Amino acid sequence: MTTIGLIRHGLTEWNALGKAQGISDIPLNDQGRRQALEVAGRLLQDEKWDVMISSDLSRAMETAKIIGSKVNFPINLYDKRIREIDCGKIEGTTEEERITKWGRNWRELNLGMETFEDVSNRGLEFLAEIVQTYNGKRVLVVSHGALIGLTLQQVLPQRFQKTYIDNTSLTILKHNEGNWECSLYNCTKHLT
Repeated sequence: MTTIGLIRHGLTEWNALGKAQGISDIPLNDQGRRQALEVAGRLLQDEKWDVMISSDLSRAMETAKIIGSKVNFPINLYDKRIREIDCGKIEGTTEEERITKWGRNWRELNLGMETFEDVSNRGLEFLAEIVQTYNGKRVLVVSHGALIGLTLQQVLPQRFQKTYIDNTSLTILKHNEGNWECSLYNCTKHLT
């Protein structure tokens, strides 16, 4: 059985302000760094991992580096496929700003956003490679909310018709003989 622990990066200023981040390279804020330390403390106590992989965006890399330094565990790989959804023209804007600029139906416009299908396909391709490369291992993955959520919706569509992923939450997927199971979803018990 291959176990994959999915962690969303810690909080950023844009998260706190409600701005779409997408692939904009926004660093963690102080609260996000504290959250990363808290999830690292949890991992140190509760779970043993063989490999850690991170998105190549700085908020995920910094979260992974904080985890790695606390649990004395290196980041094995940075992977562009597990980046956040490319939000096109809406990056850096709040919902209110989008409504002002493009109207209430802004979601129906072509604003250069990556499709949900493309995001989940990236996630599925990544998971398939993880299962093949690290079969039987425990792999920790530091990524982004939309990537994790949309991938879960594809992997387990009956269970996850909608998803919400909190900053530094832990979700655990298990793959065994072609079948996926989610034994833990969006868990933030480590946050104080």
